Formats: sequence, C-alpha cells, structure tokens
Amino acid sequence: MTQTVTTAHPGVVLRPAVRADVALILALIRELAEYEREPDAVLATEALLEAQLFGAQPAAEVMIAEADGQPAGFALFFHNFSTWQGRRGLYLEDLFVRPQFRGRGVGHALIAYLARLAVQRDCARFEWSVLDWNAPAIGFYRRIGAVGMDGWTVQRIDGEALRRLAASSADAADRPESD
Repeated sequence: MTQTVTTAHPGVVLRPAVRADVALILALIRELAEYEREPDAVLATEALLEAQLFGAQPAAEVMIAEADGQPAGFALFFHNFSTWQGRRGLYLEDLFVRPQFRGRGVGHALIAYLARLAVQRDCARFEWSVLDWNAPAIGFYRRIGAVGMDGWTVQRIDGEALRRLAASSADAADRPESD
C-alpha cells in the first residue's frame, strides 16, 4: 500500500509514485511538454521511465498529486550536491498541475511537501528552473518566497555536441603521451 500524504488543501493528497504509475507519469510529462510549447521534445518511453525511476539505481523520485481521487499533477525531483555547503540539495526537475486542477492548492501542496522533504533530508537548498516566459509560475514561486538567481544562466550540452565532447575525451585517453 502506498503511503498517502494529507495536505492543507481540501481533497488534495500526495503519494510517492510506484511502478504502476509509469504510464501516468509519461502522460503528465507529455502534458507538461504541451504546456511548455515543446510537444515533440519528449523522447521518454514507459520502459525508460520504469528503468530510471524504479530500477536498481533510481535516478529520481516522483510525487503524484490527486484531487478528489483524480490524478492532478506531479513533481519529479532528485538530489544534487553543493560543494560550498558540503551538503546535498533537492532539485525539482518538473512540477506540473493539470489545468482543471489549478487554483486548488495542488502545486502549493507538492512544492511545500518537497520543501519539508528537503529539510528532513538535511538538504542545504531546494532549487529549480523556470522558463522566463512562464509568468504564472514565476508569480507563484515569488509568492512562496523563491528568489531568482541573477547572474546565473543554465548551460546545457546534448545531442551531437554531447557525443563530440565525449569522444574528445576518449580520443585524448587513447593517444599516447608525448615525452
């Protein structure tokens, strides 16, 4: 039996995702991609999610929010590490609430639960990224006390550029050292 977490919001409960939720998680990820104007960017499959979330070494955790017994949203998160703090942090990769459940406290319940989890796990911080055009989300985050990190920009390397960079390391390792 999955342990549910009651919230301060009427009809809203949270629960850790289980293997049987993989199809739901993928559906919520696809709905998030639609909202973020990237419907074709989702490459995840049920098999990949099952292996990464419920395999021998889970890469992330998921909390499912339900409102009146219906799947209302999710939060996918994992630990990172702060070298300056010398402690791990909690990183929220995705937070999504289905449109019909917005305004009922579902997002607040998820993010407040993760904040509590971060404190329980002795995390130095709880952080996430938000698209700069997502004014409703940014407004919500400011209302709960989040602060934008001025002076920092997200850097990413993927696809062919990632493969080229990885190959440059292998090439260097395969070359004999010169005297």
